Amino acid sequence: MDSAVAISILLSVISAATPLLLAATGELVTEKSGVLNLGVEGMMLVGAVAGFAITFSTGSALLGVVAAALAGAAMALIFSFLTLTLLANQVATGLALTIFGIGLAAMMGAGFVGHPVPKLPSLDLPGLTDLPFLGPILFGQDGLVYLSFAILIGTIWFLFHTHAGLVLRAVGDSHDAAHAIGYPVIRIRYLATLFGGAMSGLAGAYLSLSYTPMWAEDMSAGRGWIALALVVFATWRPWRLLLGAYLFGGITILQFHVQIEGYGIPPQFVSMLPYLTTILVLCVISTDRTKIRLNAPACLGRSFHAAG
Repeated sequence: MDSAVAISILLSVISAATPLLLAATGELVTEKSGVLNLGVEGMMLVGAVAGFAITFSTGSALLGVVAAALAGAAMALIFSFLTLTLLANQVATGLALTIFGIGLAAMMGAGFVGHPVPKLPSLDLPGLTDLPFLGPILFGQDGLVYLSFAILIGTIWFLFHTHAGLVLRAVGDSHDAAHAIGYPVIRIRYLATLFGGAMSGLAGAYLSLSYTPMWAEDMSAGRGWIALALVVFATWRPWRLLLGAYLFGGITILQFHVQIEGYGIPPQFVSMLPYLTTILVLCVISTDRTKIRLNAPACLGRSFHAAG
């Protein structure tokens, strides 16, 4: 394999992993607060169509990215109101949010199908981007790729090196105890869920503005569910999300290269590789129940209602 092919594969893996990393980072923060939002797929699609529509209408990719984050947060706000204020079941509400998001995105994007937009501009540093091999990989990505790394690092710092992060984890582990010492459990969970929605929106924006700069129905293709699985794969530890996102991103790209090379493997089997891997990984992780109990937020998915 020559260097040009290797660079092409690595760039493809980065592109495939970025939306997974963005969405999974947001969902991890949401779950650390004790909220289980299964609506990631729907929020990604609404973010994707909102970002594309604003970019197409205004010509500004920056406005499109901001609109995508706001659209994802708006979807998360609906989920938060239903589950945190009205105390609806989180699992059922999350599934309903996904179905709603898929339908809403299809309706909003009906007039934009087949209309491309310019791809997000890539970083171009003279003397660095042109370096052999590492240049285009490290210094030739678009802003959302670098933002995904920055947000992951910021999330690690926030969760484990700040008082606010300690409070958020305390709310996820024991909302009754956190409430008893005066912390606003519902407000904290609202903010964490809104952050998760905004991150899913950014993941959607990456799909429609960079990965394939156009709008198509169901363009997330199950990535929201993979992002949910990544949080479990990482055992709720943010730094492991990076490994998981790039592992699943690599498997996603592998299916295309297998089809191109023509190894005689049925294309239907190759297409299901990322999802089959997700199921296998979850099955393996689920065998170690002790690790899951030690790392999963103790109040994950449980509603909180302040007495009195």
